[in-house]
Amino acid sequence: MFTTIIVQPIFNLLVLIYALIPGHNFGLAIIIFTIIIRMLLWPLVKKQLHHAKAIRQLQPELKKIKAAAKGDRRRESQLTMELYKERQVNPLASLGIVLVQVPILIGLYLGIKRIIDKPEELVSFTYPFILDLSWMQTLAKDISQFDNTLFGLVDLSRTAVGQAGIYLPALLIAAAASITQFFQSRQLMPKSEDSRNLRSILRDAGKGQQADQQEVSAAVGRSMLYLIPGFVFLVSISLAAALPLYWLTSSLIALWQQSRILKEDVVEAEAVTDKPMTKEEAVASLVNSGQQGKRQKSKSNKKKAKAKRKRRRR
Repeated sequence: MFTTIIVQPIFNLLVLIYALIPGHNFGLAIIIFTIIIRMLLWPLVKKQLHHAKAIRQLQPELKKIKAAAKGDRRRESQLTMELYKERQVNPLASLGIVLVQVPILIGLYLGIKRIIDKPEELVSFTYPFILDLSWMQTLAKDISQFDNTLFGLVDLSRTAVGQAGIYLPALLIAAAASITQFFQSRQLMPKSEDSRNLRSILRDAGKGQQADQQEVSAAVGRSMLYLIPGFVFLVSISLAAALPLYWLTSSLIALWQQSRILKEDVVEAEAVTDKPMTKEEAVASLVNSGQQGKRQKSKSNKKKAKAKRKRRRR
């Protein structure tokens, strides 16, 4: 099922691009394929980044809520959720783009693995209408003409580290993919001058000080800023260079997309969150919402009682 729905369409899109581009270079086909995928995901990426921008803008308000709650975690959590709801910001929205990309990455990996392990799959696993293309007819007659390099410089079927030792071109691609992933993640990371690292929080917790969940989550997020690129590097050096090339290209395009969106006017971000509001108004309305509701109810009751007394006098 997964092969039919995910792997084969991705495989055939990549083969179609490879068959149509001049020179029929596999590395160039992967780059073009990645650009097409990222452009197709543009609406989802745009929505995700607008929410990320909105969350970054809410950081001062979240600090004010924390101060107003005075250690009451339940109230702090309630006010935080109300703030997110008021501004229509979903803190988990960023997971959407990840969940969409995972099957694409798996499908691309399985598709490329088919080509690397058995180039004949270019013919046997391809849709009939693609096989009618002239270059595919040529490959069907002589599969040795398949070019699995990046402009003849990098053998995309080789791993950076393997039985043959270290393959430097693939290692450079893996390192570049890891570095680009770091900058991509850091671009979305909320900045705070007085934030503590996870080690400091755990050390203070060991001394009996109560750890703030929001501060812990932020510290874990900053730690992941370095762990994820490290994970990308370790995985990339063990995979055929075609996969790190996809990862590198995708991260570069993501950097461009994020830079463009995050620099847009705040009005557009507010249009996505659908609730323009100043920071002071947002916090004040949330922190004092309960008290204001009680006051309004009390005033309403007083007016009703006064009206009843007037009617009785008449």
